[in-house]
Amino acid sequence: MSALAFAAERAVAIHAVLSASNVCQRVFTKLVSGETITKKDKSPVTIGDYSAQAVINSILYKSFPEDRIVGEEDSKDLRGEEGRQMREKVLELANSGLDEALTEDSLLETIDRGTFAGGAHGRMWALDPIDGTKGFLRGEQFAVCLALIVDGQVQVGVMGCPNLPVDAKDKDGEKGCLFITVKGQGAFQRNFSSTKETPISMSSIQSLTEASFCESVESGHSNQSDSAKIAALLGITKAPVRMDSQCKYCSLSRGDAEVYLRLPVSASYEEKIWDHASGSLLVSEAGGIVSDIHGRPLDFSKGRTLATNSGVIAAHAKIHGRVIDAVQKVLFPEGKL
Repeated sequence: MSALAFAAERAVAIHAVLSASNVCQRVFTKLVSGETITKKDKSPVTIGDYSAQAVINSILYKSFPEDRIVGEEDSKDLRGEEGRQMREKVLELANSGLDEALTEDSLLETIDRGTFAGGAHGRMWALDPIDGTKGFLRGEQFAVCLALIVDGQVQVGVMGCPNLPVDAKDKDGEKGCLFITVKGQGAFQRNFSSTKETPISMSSIQSLTEASFCESVESGHSNQSDSAKIAALLGITKAPVRMDSQCKYCSLSRGDAEVYLRLPVSASYEEKIWDHASGSLLVSEAGGIVSDIHGRPLDFSKGRTLATNSGVIAAHAKIHGRVIDAVQKVLFPEGKL
C-alpha cells in the first residue's frame, strides 16, 4: 500500500490522541494525585473519559465531518442540574486540549458524536478515551485508543500510553509512548517527547520456552487460571507480564512479551470494538496474528461489539497456531467447541 494512503487520517489521529493523552495527564494531576476531588464528585476517571472523548471527537469532526464515531461515552450524566458540576470540570479540561473552545452545548453535542451503532459499511472511528480505568487511577498503565475502520476493516490505529516506559528494560526511565500503524505500512513507536518515529516488530523467539504472556491485571477481564494451564502446556515458565489496557498490544508489538491471552470469563460477554481495533492492527503490522480463541479473525463489522468472536489471542505469526492449539486443549478438553 502506498505510504500516502490514509496519510491525512494518520496525522489527524496522532494529533487527536496526543492532545487527549495530555488532557488525561492533567486530569490525573488535578483530580487523582492532587486529591482535590470531593466525595460528591463523580470518579475522576469518568471526567477524564468525557474530556478525552470531547477532545478527540472535536478534532476528528474538524477534519472529517462526515465520518461516524463509535465511542464509549455519551453525555447523559452531564446534562441538567445534576450534571452541572461535572460538566463544568469536563468543559474546562476539554478546552485545555483544544485550539477552539467548546461551549457547554457544543461540548454535549461533541461527546454524543460517539454514539454511532457501527456496522459493515463506510468509515467510522472506534474510540476508547481511557482504556484501563483502574490502571489510570493507580497511576499505572492506561491508553487512549483510536482506530479508523473502513467497511469493517481496521485501516489506521493510534494509541497513546502516557505511563508506559519508553524502554521496557528501564522502568524508571522516560515514560510516554505513542504507537502508530496503518494497514500495510508497518508499526511504529514515537515518544511523547519527540516526533521521531521508530519501526517496531514483535519478538521472534526460537522456542516457546523463551516466551512470556501478557495479560490483564484484573482477573475479571480474563481467566487467569486457564492462562496458567495454557502456559504450562506450552512450556512457558516465565511469570506473566500483567498490565491494564491496550498497552498490552503495544508491549507485544515491540517485543516486551510474546503472547497476549484474553480468555472468556463468561459465555455471554461480547468484547467491545474500541478495546481491540487499534491494538489488533498494531500487532498484525508488527508481525503477529490476532484472533479469537478459535483462531477466527476479529470481526469489526457487527456493530459496537465483536459479537461473533469469543476472547482474544495475539501472538507472533510463527507461534500463533501452537498457542491456539493449547488454548483449545485447555478450554475444550473433550473437543467440544
